[in-house]
Amino acid sequence: MRAYAAQSCGMDRLRPTLYCNPLLPESYFAPIRGIIFDCDGVLIDSKQANLAFYNRLRHAVGLPSMSKAEEEYVHSHTVAQSLAHILPPEAQDHVAELRSQIRYKDLVPYISIQPELIPFLEFLASRGIRMAVNTNRTDTMGLILQLFDLERFFFPVMTSSQVSWSKPHPESMYRILNDWRLGAKDVVYIGDSEVDARTAHAASVPFWAYQDPTLPADMYVPDFGCLRQVMALNLS
Repeated sequence: MRAYAAQSCGMDRLRPTLYCNPLLPESYFAPIRGIIFDCDGVLIDSKQANLAFYNRLRHAVGLPSMSKAEEEYVHSHTVAQSLAHILPPEAQDHVAELRSQIRYKDLVPYISIQPELIPFLEFLASRGIRMAVNTNRTDTMGLILQLFDLERFFFPVMTSSQVSWSKPHPESMYRILNDWRLGAKDVVYIGDSEVDARTAHAASVPFWAYQDPTLPADMYVPDFGCLRQVMALNLS
């Protein structure tokens, strides 16, 4: 696979001109044979858990809690990238020891599933639409799926530990398309960050922005209840 430069690739020309609404034509949804989901901020609300995890690490080395900019960074990047970003170089040698002192299960109370997600996934399954996960999480994705009984819905589940290049590189998206034997225009990617938008754009996959109308996207989705209702009107 050829090298990929993580840049906007002209994505600034794309703006969210469509909002999820009942007036969308049937032809808009007809080509969709699979939907790929980001995890954090889309399937689950994990922001408070992420903040607790990374702030505990910072506090352990005598640093204050993260800034707003750092909070946004760790929300959409891998653990390794995030730790390199929020911890000074002299603390990097102790990262493994610091992480071993934090059990991810202790952060579970800070995590909640997104409203109306399960009914939407059940709707997609009833229509024969495939579902996958594409996330920059590493070794905690399985726990999340088990915790919220989501394993039955998704295949494949791509994490940053399964690819050579994490998002926004399109490798993970290509892997999913290959597993499904589908083309880029047969699927959509639902995400909530600039990294997600760049990932979709790099793979030429349509992007739906979840709960953030400021992202460059093909459609804005306010919530899964709205999306299910609109798709139900257009898919038999």
